[in-house]
Amino acid sequence: MKWRKLLLPFSGLYWLGTAVRNVCYNTGLMRTTSFNLPMINVGNLSVGGTGKSPHVMYLIDLLKNERLVCTLSRGYGRKTKGFKVANYESKVYDIGDEPLQFFRRFKNRILIAVCEDRVYGVEKILKNFFPGIIILDDAFQHRRIKAGLNILLTDFNHPYYKDYPLPAGDLREGRGGARRADIIIVTKCPDTISSQKQDELMKRINLKSHQSLFFSKVVYDDLIINQFDTMSREKWLETNVVLVTGIAKPQPLVDFVTANFAHVLHLEYPDHHNFKDTEIDYISKRFIDTEGKKIILTTEKDYMRLLEEASLKQDLYYLPIRVELNDKEKFNQTILDYVRKN
Repeated sequence: MKWRKLLLPFSGLYWLGTAVRNVCYNTGLMRTTSFNLPMINVGNLSVGGTGKSPHVMYLIDLLKNERLVCTLSRGYGRKTKGFKVANYESKVYDIGDEPLQFFRRFKNRILIAVCEDRVYGVEKILKNFFPGIIILDDAFQHRRIKAGLNILLTDFNHPYYKDYPLPAGDLREGRGGARRADIIIVTKCPDTISSQKQDELMKRINLKSHQSLFFSKVVYDDLIINQFDTMSREKWLETNVVLVTGIAKPQPLVDFVTANFAHVLHLEYPDHHNFKDTEIDYISKRFIDTEGKKIILTTEKDYMRLLEEASLKQDLYYLPIRVELNDKEKFNQTILDYVRKN
């Protein structure tokens, strides 16, 4: 929004504060803690919408047969405090929507933990469990803990090098923070991205000698999933949809659903939204008013929140997504080499 540029003087102050903080960590004035096991940090410079969750799940899927994988995140939106480990009784308000999403996807094949203090969280994990790898979810600005491999995500349509720090833009720190990354992934790329466009982005990002650049795209599944059954793509065009989203940038999903279903009514809510009873009632009413063969469709993350609502459960489906990388073999080998050498 153009009006946000009026806030640039405040962004300057915000940038100064984060820059001073980073200098303190870089020079040792503020303490960082390292741990003796492979630790991969997945994060971004912006406040959201870069597709972090599917990239974390990509890493889990890649590494789950190597060693015991543990993810550690803050547990954004939960109503609890302190260190928690996901189990079959966990709810969104216990651990947050994304950790619950990871647990439901992979169940007891990995360990899912949340803690607002990442250092304390890792110490608790190492004391009580025996992980072989820890993936730090959204901890790029959490400088108190030092990961061995840092992965930075940036949206193809909203790259960090065109953005500003808060509040005029969406950056949590200045663009220079990208120098800490070992791998940069440009996410949400078009289905086909030319080598010329890749070269252009590489120049704009201005990679350092220690950095690698990859490009990823979102791939939507051919099945939508309900607690009781699934619906294949062949049946979509005869189905009307009430689409409910609580994610940062829903437009690509809206475009995909609009192109593949008979009719779509989109109900949009903020990222990580906690649905109120009145909003659940409104969703139910709009669904009842929808004619013909119909479902309520949402994202896998929002499904974690909405599944607890009895009035929606029978008709609620989610659309799984995954990411594909432009050079999957090189990326996978980079990650595996790091893990196996550490």
